[in-house]
Amino acid sequence: MKRRSWLAGLLMTTAGAFSLPALAQEEAPDALVKRISADVLATIKSDAAIQAGDVNRIITLVDTKIMPNVNFTRMTSSVVGRYWRQATPEQQKQLQDEFKTLLVRTYSGALGEVKDQTLSFRPMRAKPEDTEVVVRSEVRGKGEPIQLDYRMEKTANGWKIYDLNVLGVWLVETYRTQFAQEIGSKGIDGLIASLVQRNKSSATAKTS
Repeated sequence: MKRRSWLAGLLMTTAGAFSLPALAQEEAPDALVKRISADVLATIKSDAAIQAGDVNRIITLVDTKIMPNVNFTRMTSSVVGRYWRQATPEQQKQLQDEFKTLLVRTYSGALGEVKDQTLSFRPMRAKPEDTEVVVRSEVRGKGEPIQLDYRMEKTANGWKIYDLNVLGVWLVETYRTQFAQEIGSKGIDGLIASLVQRNKSSATAKTS
């Protein structure tokens, strides 16, 4: 479980690869990930505060490196599933905010474990006209290589990530099952309340 937790944390770390420079719309999605990943990993390895689990620094990393380049509305709506359309705009915003906080707080501790890992990318199989692709990579360090894949879509604002896969487990699918159970028993507001409580408990645990 500890290894999987670290791996899940690593996917959030490497998701920071999606910083969007001016030329990003002219780049292939795998080239974008490859070029920025090296910079982000170097930043994490050299930032003592992030390695120590400083949540504020991690949130800043997420907001500046990840969120501008993730279709988080699609990611959250996919996680919530068919219930998303039943949610009010206010509930949808709350779900996005709390889900983002959940991901940050869940994986923040794992960032300190990023030390000597490197990324190796597989050739991308896609046609020029494709608007959705999967960028496949492996995390190499001590031990066996770790599968790390990104589902990306082409938008008017460039390529965006909307799902992540570590060791064959897609993030959206994992959380969709959990959230469906919460909504089925407590409703949308019940899920929001549960996320708020989980985030508060996580924050308390990190400060104690």
